[in-house]
Amino acid sequence: MKKTKLIFLGLLFSGFFWASKAKAVCPVCVVAIGAGVGLCRWLGVDDAISGLWIGALIVAMIMWTLIWLRKRNWQFKYGSVIISIAYYFLIIWSLYSMNIMGHPLNKVFGIDKLLFGIISGGILFMLCNALNLFLKKKNQGKVYFPYQKVVIPFLFLIIASAIFHFIIGCQIKIPFK
Repeated sequence: MKKTKLIFLGLLFSGFFWASKAKAVCPVCVVAIGAGVGLCRWLGVDDAISGLWIGALIVAMIMWTLIWLRKRNWQFKYGSVIISIAYYFLIIWSLYSMNIMGHPLNKVFGIDKLLFGIISGGILFMLCNALNLFLKKKNQGKVYFPYQKVVIPFLFLIIASAIFHFIIGCQIKIPFK
């Protein structure tokens, strides 16, 4: 048992030796989104709001993966589409199989609240990334303020969470079947 733990810890920390600086979506942003997802589920926040954060996290992971593959010249036809579908499929399938998604009373606009939030969060995160790139281009490749790449998506996700809370109602919370 002790040997298994040592092997696990060794493999876990071995990533520090091969890790390199990411050039896509910044790691602080992904950590902030991941923390937001965990906090939402822990506090019992409505699934539509949790889904926003999960959707943003999925898009950030897709972007990281695509950049990582491009750096290693591992490109293939329709690679970005296949990777995007794979991430969404695996995460949504996992949520359904754990009975976190799919309850018939946990719907908004006729679809599951968590799925609605995931789709909305993914779109919002892509728009925030585009806004950040637009602002940098407008300012000769420089950011307007420190941590702009982190602040923009985080701020927009907080605003969208508040809008979801007040407009959608977010009153029925059924995390498991």
